Amino acid sequence: MAITIKDVAKFANVAPSTVSRVIADNPRISEKTKKRVREAMEELGYHPNFIARSLASQSTEVIGLVMPGSADKTFQNPFFSNILRGLSESAHEKNYALQMTTGKTVDEIYENVVHMVQGGRVDGLVLLNSRADDKIMEYLRKRDFPFVVIGKPYMHEEEITHVDNDNFRASKEATEYLLELGHESIAFIGGDLSLVVTIDRLLGYEKALRIAGIELNNQYVIHEEFLREGGREAISELLKLSDHPTALVVADDLMALGVLNTLAELNISVPEDISIVSFNNVLFAEVANPQLTSVDINIFTLGYEAAKNLILKINNPNEPVKRIIIPHKLIIRESSAKKP
Repeated sequence: MAITIKDVAKFANVAPSTVSRVIADNPRISEKTKKRVREAMEELGYHPNFIARSLASQSTEVIGLVMPGSADKTFQNPFFSNILRGLSESAHEKNYALQMTTGKTVDEIYENVVHMVQGGRVDGLVLLNSRADDKIMEYLRKRDFPFVVIGKPYMHEEEITHVDNDNFRASKEATEYLLELGHESIAFIGGDLSLVVTIDRLLGYEKALRIAGIELNNQYVIHEEFLREGGREAISELLKLSDHPTALVVADDLMALGVLNTLAELNISVPEDISIVSFNNVLFAEVANPQLTSVDINIFTLGYEAAKNLILKINNPNEPVKRIIIPHKLIIRESSAKKP
C-alpha cells in the first residue's frame, strides 16, 4: 500500500498541509517541525511525487538549454561539454534537471523553444550563445519568460541577464601578445559573423592592430564554423595569399586544431613559420602538438553562473538584471614564438 501525505501527517502529529510545506521547504515552518516531519517520512519510506507536485505548483524544476545547432556538430566542440558540466553542477545543487533542445536550422530551434515554453515543460531557459537578430531572445522577452544568455545580447543588453567574458579585451590582449613577439602580419580566423562572440573578438583584434599603427588587411580576416574543418578551410585560404601571415589569432581551439593539422601536412612548422594563439583553453589545447597558446575563458564557470542566476530569476521574478563578466587569462604554450 502506498504511503500518503496523510499517513506522514498522522505519524508526525501535524496537519497534512504542514507536510506539504515541509516538502516544499517553506521558510515559515520551523526547523524543529521540518526535522520531525522529515524523520516521519524516512521512517515510513514516503517519497514525494514530484510530478504531482509540479502539476499543483505549476513548476517543473527543469531548466531548458537552447543549443546553438544540431547535436552532431555542437558536441564535436568540447566547449559545450565543459559548459554543460558547469550548468549541470549548478542545477543539481538546487535540485533542477536539464532538458536540451537542438535543431538543424535556426528556425527549427526556434520552433522547439516555442513548444518547450508553451507546453510548460521548463521553468526557464539558458541560451548557449548570442546572435545578431535573435528571434528566440525576442520571443522570450515579449513573453516575459525567465532566461539567461551565455554571451552578450546583441540588443537590449541592459534588460537581459547574461554571463560572458570580456571577449573584446581578451582578443585585444591575444593580438597584443603576438605584436610584442614582433609579428606584424597577423591574421584572424573567426566563427560565424552573426555570433556576438565573433564580432567582439574581431573588434578586439582590429583595435590592437590600429593602436600599433598596422593597416588592416581584409584578406587576413576569415570566417568559418567553430569546427576543425573550419580551421582547415581558413588556413588553406590564407596560404593562397602571396604574402601570407606569420601569426594567427584563432577564435576557437577546435578550429586551431584544424589549422595545426593542415600546416603539419604542408610541412609548415608552428611556431617557427607561423605562431598561433587561440581561445577557450579546452583539454586538447594542452595535448595538441605543439601545445596551443590559448585564452582560458573559464568555461565551467560560465555554465555554473548561468544556471545559478536563472534559478534565482525563476524563484524571484523581481531579481535584478545582471551582467556577469567571467575573468579570462592567456595561457602561453609552444604554439607562439618571436617572429624569426
